[in-house]
Amino acid sequence: MYQKLPVYSLMSHRWLLFLFCFCFGFAGFTVADDDLDEVGSGRLAFAQLGQELPDANSYRTASGAPGHAYWQQRADYDITAVLDAPTRKIAATAVIGYTNNSPDTLTYLWLQLDQNRFRSDSLDQRSRAVSEDRVSYGTLREQQSYADNQYGYEGLFFRNSKGDPMQAAIVGTMARLDLSNPLLPGERVEFTVEWRFNILEEVAVGSRGGFEYFEKTDTQLFFLAQWFPRLAAYTDYAGWQNKAFLGRGEFTLEFGNYQVALTVPDNHIVSATGVLANPDLVLSPEQRNRLAAVDNKKPRFIVTPEEALANEQTQPSGEKTWIFKAENVRDFAWSSSAKFVWDAMLHEQPGAQYDSVLAMSFYPNEAEPVWSQYSTQAVVHTLDVYSRFSFDYPYPTAQSVNTWESGGMEYPMITFNGYRPDPPRAKPEKPESAETRANEARAYSRRIKYGLIGVIIHEIGHIYFPMIVNSDERQWTWMDEGLNTFLEYMAELEWEEDYPAFRDDTNILDYIPGYMTSKNQVPVMTQSDSILQFGPNAYVKPAAALTVLRETVMGRELFDFAFREYSQRWKFKRPTPADFFRTMEDASGVDLDWFWRAWFYGTEHVDVALNEIRVYRLKSGDPDIDAPLDRIEAAKDNPEPMTVLRNRDEGRVPRESRYQDLEDLYSDNDRFTVTNKDRNEAQKAYKKLETWEQAALARALEEDPMFYFLDFENVGGVPSPIPLEIYYEDGSSRSLMIPAEIWRRNANAVTHRLIEAKPIAYVQIDGKHQTADTDYANNRFPPEIRASRLKTYKRDRKTRNLMADLLVELKKKSGEVAEQGENVELEAVQD
Repeated sequence: MYQKLPVYSLMSHRWLLFLFCFCFGFAGFTVADDDLDEVGSGRLAFAQLGQELPDANSYRTASGAPGHAYWQQRADYDITAVLDAPTRKIAATAVIGYTNNSPDTLTYLWLQLDQNRFRSDSLDQRSRAVSEDRVSYGTLREQQSYADNQYGYEGLFFRNSKGDPMQAAIVGTMARLDLSNPLLPGERVEFTVEWRFNILEEVAVGSRGGFEYFEKTDTQLFFLAQWFPRLAAYTDYAGWQNKAFLGRGEFTLEFGNYQVALTVPDNHIVSATGVLANPDLVLSPEQRNRLAAVDNKKPRFIVTPEEALANEQTQPSGEKTWIFKAENVRDFAWSSSAKFVWDAMLHEQPGAQYDSVLAMSFYPNEAEPVWSQYSTQAVVHTLDVYSRFSFDYPYPTAQSVNTWESGGMEYPMITFNGYRPDPPRAKPEKPESAETRANEARAYSRRIKYGLIGVIIHEIGHIYFPMIVNSDERQWTWMDEGLNTFLEYMAELEWEEDYPAFRDDTNILDYIPGYMTSKNQVPVMTQSDSILQFGPNAYVKPAAALTVLRETVMGRELFDFAFREYSQRWKFKRPTPADFFRTMEDASGVDLDWFWRAWFYGTEHVDVALNEIRVYRLKSGDPDIDAPLDRIEAAKDNPEPMTVLRNRDEGRVPRESRYQDLEDLYSDNDRFTVTNKDRNEAQKAYKKLETWEQAALARALEEDPMFYFLDFENVGGVPSPIPLEIYYEDGSSRSLMIPAEIWRRNANAVTHRLIEAKPIAYVQIDGKHQTADTDYANNRFPPEIRASRLKTYKRDRKTRNLMADLLVELKKKSGEVAEQGENVELEAVQD
């Protein structure tokens, strides 16, 4: 259904001249409120970012590019580590070379000691708050794990290149290493650090690294991250980044080269950052042959599921040392287990630094069949999409390792990812065939499939952001999580068009309004450890913002060029938000300060309402033509009084009609009657028009356009483009994008004019859901009656029958009935 829009005539020559002086050079204009306060609000919304951004300098230019004096530090590592699997301990030594590329002289260095976050006296442990009075089973398990184990670094010892001890001050998750001699600009210092620690049980304490124990097979899977003392970042914008690690604000590190020797039980398979440097010593000839045969057609097994199952059932007879080398990386992580299935596939990128990238997955049999079907394919798909948006993948390997039930974590060339099929029922309710049990063991849910693909795309994507474009996660979570979630979303929709990216929502712009209208919001620019509603704020809102920016504000061509420029400018460098904002504007030529302010510095939302539409046709200027139409319009706007209508229904005849001598000139002529004086004045007014004005009027009267005035209100506060779908009475339609700059003089309410050749039936704002509008009920004029469905329900009137419940027999584990008063132990839950 639709309601025809009311039609009005333009009421005077002043209006006529005003319209024709302004309308024929363009399609429409904004009629702004004259109130200065309202107009000022528009200027504020579109003011240039000032104090929000730091001044440009020789390190970071006003265009958003690295300056001519840009610098960053370097840290190289040579590490030897031993995994004691039975006792779940790590003992290691690292020789670290640190190069001071800054213009500053340094008298001490700061290192990150992230394992110390899990000490019982850590700042994180002592500063935790709860939202309500309750204790979960997970809380009990976590506290018991802390009570039973000593976590954090032990035996931490620093020596200089001469072997002499070095003084270090431990400050929670940071260590200040004092130098005996100042480190001048351009100089390099080398030192050695030794350490050991107990490996965390990840499922108990929620760490990013640790071990998983498989009770049924009495086997373990180790995954080590944040496991060695790492040089903190020293930057031009913040000096030493030595904020304590509280669990959220992640890691800001320096690039360098790594050589890492990992000694593990000899039945283990190891996955790690970098390239395996000694395959002849740790892989079998068959495994090396399989690796050499890997191609880009489909994943191939290096260790088959059957081989992995046999391997985990054997006991180690000794140890093997796996050596990995990695160039120009900012971190190192690894995983080791006797349980690993291993498959691989090539990602081809001709002309890049590495023409072929070895994409690999490592996972236990418990992760089958979903991992062998999707993991490595998702790795290659991520490299395909992300490289197109940014740069060729600059490393030789990309790995996905199954290390826990859900979630993921990223490191250079390696990612830890969750999601496995739910285990089959331990005790079938009725006897089942072997085929039924086998089919159930191979089954997995929709949540598992898409959760797995999504987390792998996300974590492999993190190798680009922030493992290569090295943003500061301690300060600005959104710079890696938000940008990466945006690219993840792009990749997911290229995997499957109706991919359920956000729960059951495919469109991120249908998902984010719930958060943007919620309470307890903080701006996206909030420091990482102070963010409320962490996931929506740091991940989804920035991704939604970039989606709006690409698809609605800038368009794909300008956005994609600018985003690639940002990625390539800051590859292997450390950008700040200002560098991103400035590059996106510099490379596209689009002023976006209003957008950054609204989406990144504020907490308002998008809600544009279309409150009214008024439509007019031009008056001819000829009173003999205009007056009859004026009479008709007046009758529509002012219907006869109800008293007159009911008098007529009752047969009451007005006195003037009953007595003819009461009638005069005014009885037959109303205010719309045309006189010769009116005709003379119309002629006089027409002659005063310029020749071009007469020509414009003649053409307009011939074409007979319709003038529509649309009243928009910015209910949510965020300036937004206004995508319009215009539907005409003849059944046709067209789309129109009104840019966000329409709000530049008045950010609260504006009127836009359309000049149309045919009548409009109705107008819809954002019918394709491309702005993150939070309320579509006010987006159409005239409004539409929407039909939906109701579900019937039946009230449950059941009440507890205590007498009957007390008569229920108590059963033992065996299923037998217990004797009256007999104590019965609870049956343990089976995995």
